Amino acid sequence: MNAPLPLAVTIGDPAGVGPEIIAEAFARRRKAGLPPFVAVGSVALIREAARSRSLDIEVSELDKRGWDAVWPDALPVVGGFAGQGYAPGHPDEDGARLALAALELAIDRVKEGHAGAVVTAPVAKAQLATIDSGFVGQTEFLADACAMAREDAVMMLAGPSLRTVPMTVHCALADVPARLSQDLIVQRSRIVHRALRSDYGIENPRIAIAGLNPHAGEEGRMGREEIDIIAPAIATLRAEGIDATGPHPADTLFAPHKRGSYDVAIAMYHDQALVPIKALDFDEGVNVTLGLPIVRTSPDHGTAFDIAGKGIARPDAMIAAIRMAGEIAARRAAPSQSCSS
Repeated sequence: MNAPLPLAVTIGDPAGVGPEIIAEAFARRRKAGLPPFVAVGSVALIREAARSRSLDIEVSELDKRGWDAVWPDALPVVGGFAGQGYAPGHPDEDGARLALAALELAIDRVKEGHAGAVVTAPVAKAQLATIDSGFVGQTEFLADACAMAREDAVMMLAGPSLRTVPMTVHCALADVPARLSQDLIVQRSRIVHRALRSDYGIENPRIAIAGLNPHAGEEGRMGREEIDIIAPAIATLRAEGIDATGPHPADTLFAPHKRGSYDVAIAMYHDQALVPIKALDFDEGVNVTLGLPIVRTSPDHGTAFDIAGKGIARPDAMIAAIRMAGEIAARRAAPSQSCSS
């Protein structure tokens, strides 16, 4: 299915791999079967990034023309941000400002009906924090932009082999137990359930919920979070008709013979969810934000400053993020293709 509107793909931090993997994704658009997309950022930087990879593509800045007057012969770019020249591997505040401006513009384009989804290239949180002290991550930024609670914007990592959701995300491991609650697990699991139905067309999603402690607590011998928090939350979800199971020991939940028994695994903390997805699907992993009124995906990797501009960054995750955003946007635009919530 194709999205009815082009996707808005942000440039990310210009010193990272964002500009070059966007250019590479466009170069592979036909072979990869990608929906139309518009890059948001700097036409000059994308042109330079394309040249650094010896890509024979046309990059065109949109003025009064519509994207469809350019696509698929040229990559449309909106934003007109000049940038300070292409300097891969050397992040600075100017680049962070460009990344933030591109993100804001992409969100506005979707909210105003000019784009069907936002696809975000990686940004450097530390750099963005120097210009916006409240910046935590792009997921939280999108929640704020959509005037919704950050807790209701749920990060899901999706790849060919696995889908995972971290219940807690950007916090210290020592803080995880105090942040877990029955309400949090129930609320976020409901969001995951609805999204798998509406955005992925899974009529009865199977949700496997991991324990926090080794061996899922081993009946309280290694912690009581499974008994006091996680199991009661699962009972609530099952009473609502949601196919939730667990708490499962995390060390076996991602084994090959287990992965076919569920549609998504909900983990209790960041690395418990991200280690398996990156081990299995690093080059094709997609970060999807569930629960938003707009569609947002992103490659599940960082800025990769160390390899930026060297022509070795793989575009597979960006290609997968663009494709997935197009599929979700198409399902949302065609309710008959989706399951009702």
